[in-house]
Amino acid sequence: MGRGRSVAAGLAAAALLCVASAPAEAVHRPDGSGRSPGRAAAQPVAQPASHPVARPVAQPRDQAARPEGGAGAPGRARAVRPSEPALAEAWRSSSTGQLRADASLSDVVAVGGQDVWAVGHQAVWDVWQTRAVIAHWNGQSWTSVPIRNDAIGADHLRAVAAASREELWAIGEGHDRQPYIVHGDGATWDRVNVPGLLDGSWLAGVDAVPGRVFTVGTRDGETLIAGYDGREWTFSPKKTPGALYGVTLTGRDHAWAVGDTGAEPLIMRWNGTKWKTVDAPDVPGGFLRDVYAEGEKRAWAIGGVYEGGRIRPLVLRWDGKRWSKVTIPTARAELYSLTGDGDGHLWISGFDPDRPETAYFLRFDGKKWKAVHTSPAPSGSLVRVQSVSQVPGHDAAWAVGHSVDPADRYTDLVTRFTPPA
Repeated sequence: MGRGRSVAAGLAAAALLCVASAPAEAVHRPDGSGRSPGRAAAQPVAQPASHPVARPVAQPRDQAARPEGGAGAPGRARAVRPSEPALAEAWRSSSTGQLRADASLSDVVAVGGQDVWAVGHQAVWDVWQTRAVIAHWNGQSWTSVPIRNDAIGADHLRAVAAASREELWAIGEGHDRQPYIVHGDGATWDRVNVPGLLDGSWLAGVDAVPGRVFTVGTRDGETLIAGYDGREWTFSPKKTPGALYGVTLTGRDHAWAVGDTGAEPLIMRWNGTKWKTVDAPDVPGGFLRDVYAEGEKRAWAIGGVYEGGRIRPLVLRWDGKRWSKVTIPTARAELYSLTGDGDGHLWISGFDPDRPETAYFLRFDGKKWKAVHTSPAPSGSLVRVQSVSQVPGHDAAWAVGHSVDPADRYTDLVTRFTPPA
């Protein structure tokens, strides 16, 4: 997560097309849970035990899908009005990424209006495994693209990034329980063997620009940063207690990575030579999930703060000298993904536990923040929007996640923003 995805201004009045496939039949889950994974709820991957406070980009599926206050289905009887009539009128069902039963999409990157990639996983319970998914939108339909030359296969892919149409990267975890990195050329995908990614390594985020790739995570209770310069993979010698979940590059010589120490937010910066820890605001119990930058002097990071069993959203801003907290119009929400248009206009996607049936976003128009709730999902389903990505050069964006119906059946969710004519 955390790539330089952008969303142009004017989307606050955009039409929203949410595409969701029919709920799948209930299936038996070997872990006994009723959960399916995603960016905030990824089933196979548990949070590293050394970080009890912050949640990784992909949380254990038995922890993340429920609003606070109970393990059962969330309250679905209360009617919820959308934030804007235009959004409500545009919310309609169609097809999704065409995944199997019990599926979720974790991340999305829009390379162009007719070139969008999403990753996640779907359940294949007949072999007691989940299976990673790479889905591609070609302007007409979604298709699933296989990973070549890999007999083991990926269990779950958490993040995807694009340096160009022909240079794509995705990360996650394989069925061998090892970190999993795949490279795409716009048509095919292959697993990449990275020496040094050992047992105990856990990858959460990835970003890429031409000539530079970074993927971040944790290993043995310390931050993990692996980089590729087109010739070889190297690992940052900087060892900081904690975990990193999001990374963004604005060029070969500038990048940010965010996460937490287990007790407070953690921010690191790449200067073209090495990674350094940067002072973050004092936020006990805070964590950061994603980061977006518009050059060296302007960046934002999002996450949350655990307070009495609840999550208070956290937004930070970099002004070229220091990081500071930003006031937003939401007191309780889970923030997952951040994108911008390169000119100070932002979208944040997430989950509002007080209005679980709606897709939840925060919009920044360059001056003020506004919470945006879409029309309630069909059949009273819970909705989590786990990633959002701008279409470069267009006032349009894509977002992905999952919905959960009252019978606890999961369906991958694809949401498209299109500005009104």
